[in-house]
Amino acid sequence: MANGPITAPRDRARTHRRSSRSGEPGGGHVTSGRSATRKAQRKRRQRVFRVLACTAAALVVVAAGGFFYIYRQLNGNIHTAAIDAKSAGTEKKDAFGRSPINILVIGSDTRGDKADCGLGGACEQGGGERADVEMVVHISADRSNATVLSIPRDLVTSLPPCTGNKTGQSGGVGARTDMINSALTYGPDCQVAAVHHLTGIPIDHFMEVDFAGVVSISDAVGGVGICVDKNVYDPSSHLKLSAGPHTLKGVAALEFLRTRHGFTGGSDNVGRTSGQHAFLSAAMKKLNSEGTLTNPVKVLKLANATTKALTVDQNLGSISGLVGLAQDFSKVPANRVTFVTMQNVPDPGNQARVVQGPGAATLFRTIADDQSLTIATGKKSAGSSARSKTQPFDDSSVAVHVENGTGTANRAHMILQALTDAGFSSGSTADNAGTTATTTTLTYPQGESAQAKAVASALGLPTSDVKQGSGNEIVLLIGSDWMTGTAYPSSHRSSASADTQKALSGALARNGSDSACVHVSTDRTINETADGKPTTAVTKWGTTPSVAYSRSPDVKDSAP
Repeated sequence: MANGPITAPRDRARTHRRSSRSGEPGGGHVTSGRSATRKAQRKRRQRVFRVLACTAAALVVVAAGGFFYIYRQLNGNIHTAAIDAKSAGTEKKDAFGRSPINILVIGSDTRGDKADCGLGGACEQGGGERADVEMVVHISADRSNATVLSIPRDLVTSLPPCTGNKTGQSGGVGARTDMINSALTYGPDCQVAAVHHLTGIPIDHFMEVDFAGVVSISDAVGGVGICVDKNVYDPSSHLKLSAGPHTLKGVAALEFLRTRHGFTGGSDNVGRTSGQHAFLSAAMKKLNSEGTLTNPVKVLKLANATTKALTVDQNLGSISGLVGLAQDFSKVPANRVTFVTMQNVPDPGNQARVVQGPGAATLFRTIADDQSLTIATGKKSAGSSARSKTQPFDDSSVAVHVENGTGTANRAHMILQALTDAGFSSGSTADNAGTTATTTTLTYPQGESAQAKAVASALGLPTSDVKQGSGNEIVLLIGSDWMTGTAYPSSHRSSASADTQKALSGALARNGSDSACVHVSTDRTINETADGKPTTAVTKWGTTPSVAYSRSPDVKDSAP
């Protein structure tokens, strides 16, 4: 009885809660209210979910449709022309079945419309379309290096017969001797055939751009930073710049690329290519440094301008083809790109023209054989800051296992010390090889070709001795051909390495990471009138580009 007054209320409360949950008498009105509320909430959530799902689906459809529209639009911008594979050559695959890529880049001087006439002038002269610029862009089979070869537009050489889609003749055009840039008159396929006939380099693709295209692409990039070491004015191309850095957009970029008399060499054959190489090098660095290729808005703007400006071969005639090519080229660090100009000498029969010079055949063969020209340029070694700023990895992250196959004590440790002093990983190791070796080799795991070539560059080891191996680390095996010192003996370097030195002799090589100012000509390359004013008229070579600048205060500079 003592517990009655305390227990009963608890039981009643427990009973009330239980009956409220179970729907028993006494709690029905509570249950139905809460249940209705929950049902209403569930219905509202379901409606919201359905609306969100439908909205998301609609957005996906719209986005997909928009992407498809843009893709079709960009594809529709591209102009294509066929090339004859038989006259373009066939690539040689490397030991791993990989093929290099060679693209002929053509800058056309066509005045096919009012825009090009306004930019290039002289429309009334006619004379057919010619190649203002001819560059063979070579991307190595392992995508570790690239070479850009310029061919002088005034080169006189033998030209092969070709069908030509612009000949107007069913039988095409026959063999002849002429300036190499004249082949474009008959169509890009004839220009491809002419370059392959001259160089022996297989040409896989071509890309042709006209004056208006250069202007639109340079604007889409946002301008290209260029530096000239002196004041320069060339009345022929209208280029006028003060000494120092400038950002070239639109017409100013075209004037820079087309100047014949502004830069050292003062001709179509040397001065013009030096400016073009500097411009392309700067453009590549800008695209990489500003993340243009990873910014959708910038990519769309650039893609729209580029596709409208280009004529390409049929295999490149799609967005996917162009993107694939861009991805291949983007794998090559700037410091592994070498710009060269074909060696040439004045034509004995016409001093305004040039013919093939000593070393050109070696240069052509080196590129055709997919040999890198980068190591032979004399740039700083692997540990230098110049390279570490541009390559996609730090030398300090590259570990090397050095094996001594010479039988001489401490050789591996000596080379190991040289590598760590050059900035390579302190985690590198050294050991004796299981057997002696006669030849030094450097092997690397899949995907680490660039790292291995950086090691080879630091040691002076030829790239012909660098091979992909089956292991999971970079291994340097020191053979009996390298018994002393920390630099691989030049007397033991392969003939291929010697060829690269010969190939670069007189080729005006420029490394892709070089940001030096372009040298303005100090020769009297500019025409002037009797009263000493710069002129485009052919009268006499009277003054230098810098003096021409000072004598033309009324002419507006091309860029601030």
